[in-house]
Amino acid sequence: MRRGIRHLLLSSLALIVLAASSLAAAERPNVVLIMADDLGFADLGCYGSEIETPNLDGLAETGLRFTQFYNTAKCHSSRVSLLTGLYCDQAGSESLSRGATIAEVLGSAGYSTAMVGKWHLSRQPTDFGFERYWGHLSGATNFFTGDGTFRLNGEKWAVPEILNGRPFYTTHAIGDFAIDFVDEMAAEDDPFLLYVAFNAPHYPLQAPEEDVKKYDGRYDAGWDVLRTERHRRQLASGLLPEKWGLGPRPDHVPAWDDLTEAEQQWEADRMEVFAAMVDVLDRNVGRLVDHLKKTGEYENTLFLFCSDNGACPFERTRGRGLKPWDPASYWTYDASWAHVGNTPFRLYKQNQHEGGISSPLIAHWPAGLQAKAGSVTRQPGHLVDFMATFLDVADATYPQKVGERTIDPLQGRSLLPILKGETREPHQSLYFHFGTDRALRQGDWKLVSAKLGRWELYDMAEDRTELHDLAAEHPERVEAMSAEWFRIAENVDRLRKNQLKDVRGKLTPLDFRKDTSGQLKKRKASR
Repeated sequence: MRRGIRHLLLSSLALIVLAASSLAAAERPNVVLIMADDLGFADLGCYGSEIETPNLDGLAETGLRFTQFYNTAKCHSSRVSLLTGLYCDQAGSESLSRGATIAEVLGSAGYSTAMVGKWHLSRQPTDFGFERYWGHLSGATNFFTGDGTFRLNGEKWAVPEILNGRPFYTTHAIGDFAIDFVDEMAAEDDPFLLYVAFNAPHYPLQAPEEDVKKYDGRYDAGWDVLRTERHRRQLASGLLPEKWGLGPRPDHVPAWDDLTEAEQQWEADRMEVFAAMVDVLDRNVGRLVDHLKKTGEYENTLFLFCSDNGACPFERTRGRGLKPWDPASYWTYDASWAHVGNTPFRLYKQNQHEGGISSPLIAHWPAGLQAKAGSVTRQPGHLVDFMATFLDVADATYPQKVGERTIDPLQGRSLLPILKGETREPHQSLYFHFGTDRALRQGDWKLVSAKLGRWELYDMAEDRTELHDLAAEHPERVEAMSAEWFRIAENVDRLRKNQLKDVRGKLTPLDFRKDTSGQLKKRKASR
């Protein structure tokens, strides 16, 4: 009899533990992580833009905006850090040979996993823990016709002329498949991870005709006026403090009034296309949000929206005489409009100055966000922090091995305390590297070098727009921080010897009138 009673009690206890475990699993949030491509810090309405982004603005109004969130200033390296919680070369760069992905880690914790959009790394997402994938493996693609790298769940996928009743356009298709994957994963009754990697607004600048014409005339005032207006909105909204001065127009960007009327029209036209691409991206975010509401998944979904780097300065236009809704077109914009995209900061994609590495980050989580709705946080964060955050909210375990891969120690720190309205313990150092650009941030101090130019030192609390170089006043700090940069670069990020050259004794001249092929832009430059 006693044995029977004991067995009954143990069985009951097991059921209670199982029920509690199931309840805990049910309370774990879905995660929707969205990354835009070549979107500048100031390219969303809620970050100062005139571009219409009501859906992302709406998430910000009831969520949390970060003002000091960092990427790596480049497409592929940002994706590596986002996926692994490691610095790019530390993780094995495109091979991910020393990193575990968020899909592998959350998948092992019982999450369903899916990805849509741009991959830009080795192999494909279904080789790295994503159970579902639709998108392109390439770093850029034609938005109307795609390319040969499109895949659906590991298999080649031919781009059609019509998809779901309308002409194929990559950004709309990303929205379509994101919604389809939500339905498939929600049916499995597990929490899910959905990673949405929009290719927009990366070049080529291409958008449907009606979306481009919506912005007709919006940019006729030119980049000098638009940058000033964006900055004014940033200040008025409380996003940024007035003490950070607006960086001046650099020498490689001509004054708008120095352009001919024909040059002004061309420049305004191509910014209209960029705006249309961001507008369409926002509408597809809205479609996904609306669908999650309809399916009952919205309240317990953690949304995170960011960008992979600052606005892009590369002039690579081909077919200037073609309309941007013609699939044969290949427009880009250059440093002139990128300077507006990164308002109020200096420099661009690839550079480790604030214009290259500063990302908007919108966090939204109805059931879990405890920070004041619509508030702004000035606590620094980095893409490497996503993995640590997901480990926290998913009650997951960071692995030491995945298959044959030995995994490096996690670099990121969880953002969860910030989402709860608390002050988290900050990173002791944040390290940045791409090509011959490098930086290190420790507290409010930032050390940065462009193209192996001499080290510059800035006080981020007083001068985040990097206008007042303090390197000459604090040589000991420069020496100590540069030594730490080299220590991390060599021992943690595993850079090769040719990437560990000393900086030069003077600043490197930066002339963005030349694109990567060295062709001089044919227009007057301001002197």
